[in-house]
Amino acid sequence: MRNSFSSVSMSNTNPKWNNTISRLSPLYSRNNDIRSEFERDFTRIIHSNAYRRLKHKTQVFYSPQNDHICTRIEHVNHVESISYTISHYLGLNDELTRAIAVSHDLGHSPFGHKGEKILDKICKRDLNSSFWHEKNGLFFIDNTELLEDNEGNKQNLNLTYGVRDGIISHCGEIDENSIKPREDFISLDEYQYPNQFAPYTWEACVVKISDKISYIGRDIEDAVTLGILDEHLDKLYDLLGYTSGTINNTVIINNLIYDLCNNSSPDKGLCFSDQSLELMNKIKKFNYEYIYLSDILKPSDNYFSVVIEQIYNTLKNTYNGTKTFDQLHKLKKFYPNLVTRFIDWFDNFSTLGDRKNLKNKVLFDIEKPNDYYFAIVLYIAGMTDKFAIDTYNEIIGF
Repeated sequence: MRNSFSSVSMSNTNPKWNNTISRLSPLYSRNNDIRSEFERDFTRIIHSNAYRRLKHKTQVFYSPQNDHICTRIEHVNHVESISYTISHYLGLNDELTRAIAVSHDLGHSPFGHKGEKILDKICKRDLNSSFWHEKNGLFFIDNTELLEDNEGNKQNLNLTYGVRDGIISHCGEIDENSIKPREDFISLDEYQYPNQFAPYTWEACVVKISDKISYIGRDIEDAVTLGILDEHLDKLYDLLGYTSGTINNTVIINNLIYDLCNNSSPDKGLCFSDQSLELMNKIKKFNYEYIYLSDILKPSDNYFSVVIEQIYNTLKNTYNGTKTFDQLHKLKKFYPNLVTRFIDWFDNFSTLGDRKNLKNKVLFDIEKPNDYYFAIVLYIAGMTDKFAIDTYNEIIGF
């Protein structure tokens, strides 16, 4: 019901308020700034390069010629819209949901979840660690995304705990009904795998469930547009209760939002009716069988592995302790763009570059090989699809 969650909204009367608006370090302020803490987070996110690059990153379908097929940034905007509608109706803090929503996928690699799996394989092989986009998103906004402050110095984004928690807690691969926030104010470094903990705020719970509402319907709409489901339309129409007509994603979304808002309460949690939850799980199963695991996607998946592994190995093979950059410069005549851009990026996070206007964290010690390998993973993870392919083409071309 409308405003049924207003008593647990993230406001200055909420016992979690001070924890939720806390930052890793004080954020500079201006005398004429009229924004709230979460509004500041929102604008810091949309001015970041990581956010801008989402427009050229795969959601499900790589490099579609049809301009109307969803990319990662459109998905993020859908999640923002859905989470705003839910939080505003329920009486929650829609400024917080808005900031979490636009930042929740900043950690996605090129080529969508396939790229994520390839980088995870590399990390397990070479770094004895794992790669998953929720954790990488938190690392990005804490460590590698930089903005200039009002004195021209580059600093880390330094977002509030509430937004940082929403990013690492947003895993939408959930089948349970009733989502509630956790009570514990934990260090987010405690996360070891996706969906390990519930989010800290109701607002982050809204984004978590909005993520799932967003993608299950839109992925179907895109697959229908591309003709991938031509042989399975009868199954799809039967599943959705259609007799004929066009698959309408907005109808699917609206029905799920309405159902969620009318079945949820602070006591029960955010939950769907049994019928809607069953439908969502059936749609998800259909999507995996006929879209995500479709034979039509497999050739591009193989190509993504070749591209990412080649970029990684090309840079990895230059490692030679303190002489690594001598090795890189030797390759510059063959790979001028790759070498120049990687060195420029690396210098922002090490003691090797000119740190005159850098007020961010130092991340890498060139004398530690794992630091260098991890830097390569981060550099690749930030790439757009096109940039990764252009980099690969430079490596294999003469």
